[in-house]
Amino acid sequence: METQQAIRERRSIKHYDPTHRMSEEEIRVLFENVILSPTSFNMQNWRFVVVTDPELRQQLRAAAWDQAQVTDASIVVLLCADKKAYARDSQRYWRNASKSVQQAIVPMIEKLYDGNEALQHDEAVRSCGIAAQTLMLAAKDMGYDTCPMVGFDSAKTAKLINLPQDHEIILMVVVGKALRPAAERGGQLSLDEVLIRDRF
Repeated sequence: METQQAIRERRSIKHYDPTHRMSEEEIRVLFENVILSPTSFNMQNWRFVVVTDPELRQQLRAAAWDQAQVTDASIVVLLCADKKAYARDSQRYWRNASKSVQQAIVPMIEKLYDGNEALQHDEAVRSCGIAAQTLMLAAKDMGYDTCPMVGFDSAKTAKLINLPQDHEIILMVVVGKALRPAAERGGQLSLDEVLIRDRF
């Protein structure tokens, strides 16, 4: 599928075939694409919790105000961020670069993020947002549908997945086979309203 076609055909699907499951190979291929998403300083600070366990999915559904797609989609993906990724052996993020590049970039990472919790949070949102779009487009290319979700209790969900203290859940994306198509688009704003040239 062409990228522009995937962008146009990707919709937030609410109704999924509950009998369908993705194979482990499909999940692996999907995430081999997702981890190519860009991150600041190549920190790769996202962590993807793929939930397939039926009992856990039922508990997640309860934490998501009983939204059926949590149990009916093929997989549930919780996009989380390691907010301290900048301090976890940052040399490895640039292991394939030349020594001169490593010496220039690696020291900058901790200097920029250490002690700056607001920036750590902002980076978590940016990284997971970009990865979520990659995930949805890659899934569409593989013949799957998706729905990004923020309608869930983050504190309850964090407990259910044993989220480490220095991590944050950014959003949930379900992936599966649609039972019915999405409703008509609500209506896109015109480019004249949202596209600004040079300055407001």
